[in-house]
Amino acid sequence: MASKEELLAKLSECVVEMEDEEVVDVAKEYIEAGYPAFDGIMDGLVDGMNKASELYDAEEYFVTDVLLCSDAMYAGLDVLRPYLENTDDQAKKKAVIGVVEGDTHDIGKNLVKIMMETAGFEMYDLGRDVPLDQFIEKAKEVDADLICMSTLMTTTMGGMQTVIEKLKDQGIRDKFKVMVGGSPISKKFADDIGAEGYSVNAVEAVKVAKELTGIA
Repeated sequence: MASKEELLAKLSECVVEMEDEEVVDVAKEYIEAGYPAFDGIMDGLVDGMNKASELYDAEEYFVTDVLLCSDAMYAGLDVLRPYLENTDDQAKKKAVIGVVEGDTHDIGKNLVKIMMETAGFEMYDLGRDVPLDQFIEKAKEVDADLICMSTLMTTTMGGMQTVIEKLKDQGIRDKFKVMVGGSPISKKFADDIGAEGYSVNAVEAVKVAKELTGIA
């Protein structure tokens, strides 16, 4: 029987290689061996998606390749998700997430959303090219704990600060923690605009989100 590490490596490889049928078999083997579903998702499927994103950033993969990788990841998720330990829905932290207005790049945002969902967050995905007021409206509507914004373009970074200023203008800045990310975003930029959280990748985003919302 394959070891946990071997199966995790295989799950990751299936995602990178876009094997949406093989990943189902490997995921089933992983579960039948009694290994934790959460690890399979994070250290297997998501690890593979991270590698696919790196290949995309290095211009070795195209958008179509990344989409096929995500198809494989979702196929594996369908197998593993039912075996996740149940969490109390009442205790779930809520996060609104989206790509700021003017930017249509959403691969990174989608990865963060999946990982945060897997980690137990209730996610409200606004999509890409999101009007700035919509972040605030949705956060108020669902009583969110977090507002998560991303961009891959320097020209749209200012929108993140605008959202924070709008929260201040409405007198509700203290109601929400704000987390920002994306390749042009830095810790200094996040600090300068007054965001509580910043992450360099999807794995870090989950850690930061947990810290900001007090999840152990």
